[in-house]
Amino acid sequence: MMRRLLAAALLCMSAGAAPAQSTDGVSLASLLREEQLLQFDRFDHDTAQAIGAQLVLRAHREGKTVTIRVTHGDAIVFSQAMPGASPDHADWIRRKNNLVQRTGHSSFYTHIEVIRSGGDFDALPGLDMRDYAAHGGAFPIIVRGQGAVGTVTVSGLPGPDDHALVVAVLKDYLGVDRL
Repeated sequence: MMRRLLAAALLCMSAGAAPAQSTDGVSLASLLREEQLLQFDRFDHDTAQAIGAQLVLRAHREGKTVTIRVTHGDAIVFSQAMPGASPDHADWIRRKNNLVQRTGHSSFYTHIEVIRSGGDFDALPGLDMRDYAAHGGAFPIIVRGQGAVGTVTVSGLPGPDDHALVVAVLKDYLGVDRL
């Protein structure tokens, strides 16, 4: 009985959610370009804090309720759940981050890659979906000449919108005009 109530509540919440950005026009090449252009010369805890704060400000300004996490290595350097955010967002962040660490690409890249190949992004071969999520919102923090050193992740919106929020803030922070 409790499971049916929870399922019904989730269905109602998803039916009332704002429509996600379409993935029709998203190419793997454009997502790779984002990863190539949105790289850092250096990354430290102060940088992580600044990016986290910018994400909070932008989400608040746009009226979006999200949970945000920025990591450096295995350390969580910035984490904030906005008022009204679901406790489930933290697990989505964990699962999206696991995927980024495993693939080296944004979680949205893997999402699109699987869709384009005709697969099911909620059932990736060889990966336990309790630990991995191929939905947008987690982006690798790459330092030029060093590689991936962490992640910046948003959860709470449809995957394409989580991804777009992260990319918009990284573009602003890094001063990248076009992707």
